[in-house]
Amino acid sequence: MSYPPRDEGLLPASYPLENFEPFGTAFALPPRLRKFQSRVWLHALLFALTLASTTWVGAHNYAAFLEGFAYQPRPLDWPMFLHGLWYSGTLLAILGAHEMGHYLYCRLYNVDATLPYFLPMPVLLTGTLGAVIKIREAFPTRAVLFDIGVAGPLAGFAILVPALFWGMSMSNVVPAPTEGTVIFMGEPLLFQWAARFFFGTLPATMTVNMHPMVFAAWFGMLATAWNLLPFGQLDGGHIAYATLGRWSTSISIATVATAVVMTFFSLSWLVMTIMMLVMLFLLGPRHPRVLHEYKPLGPGRRLIAVIALIVFVLCFTPTPIELQDLVAGP
Repeated sequence: MSYPPRDEGLLPASYPLENFEPFGTAFALPPRLRKFQSRVWLHALLFALTLASTTWVGAHNYAAFLEGFAYQPRPLDWPMFLHGLWYSGTLLAILGAHEMGHYLYCRLYNVDATLPYFLPMPVLLTGTLGAVIKIREAFPTRAVLFDIGVAGPLAGFAILVPALFWGMSMSNVVPAPTEGTVIFMGEPLLFQWAARFFFGTLPATMTVNMHPMVFAAWFGMLATAWNLLPFGQLDGGHIAYATLGRWSTSISIATVATAVVMTFFSLSWLVMTIMMLVMLFLLGPRHPRVLHEYKPLGPGRRLIAVIALIVFVLCFTPTPIELQDLVAGP
């Protein structure tokens, strides 16, 4: 979710929201311009391309699931691509729920925003770079900022939890691989609980052969955790600013510093760290102010912030993806 920068102190607190231009220059909007205008054809095209790219990845995931680490490649025929929808449908439902959570709350508070842009990327392990919406005007209060920011992760989490357990019910246990190049995926707490619920405690020689729906839920957990990092204009940054005010600046700097350190333990942090460094360079460490800075947030929203923190802990893994070459013993 992207948000335009705002020059602090440019507008008085009483300045009408409809007279606010996203990049800091005040002017009167012509009456003919309406909010929530989107190029529907572009959103539909990007969604279709993302559905195709994620289904292609999902077909490979389903073939790997059938192999069960047996290294017996299967041809990718049309039925295999239909099975790829287990992955693509689940992942797009999680990402779509996340972004629509933001969008619907923008509609509720009359904060101008676009429909979600889905981002296809077939060469990646996920088949997509995710989805974003663009918010085109300033937030009126911290409460509005909080509600819009937290709605996305909580909506996505509400979809990924049943998807994880449903997918785990279709998974099975197989001998762990002992040779070849293997992708190790970190196990968030929520993933560990779901696996233990269905399979109990596994010996070191066995592993869960994940159904493609579990893969989609796993990537949903990763996206949720990274979005909830308390940095800048990520969802977690909005929540931190709405609840903690100016303290959020120090927390943002500490978060990006921690991410830099994490890249020495896991290279899978590299892309996220670079993105945060670019945001830090372009937008600065301080979160843009809302129009009415000092309106109270309220205790109910602070409780929801604690819930968001719990969601972050359940979805977070310090080493998301590791590539290792295993050598069979003598």
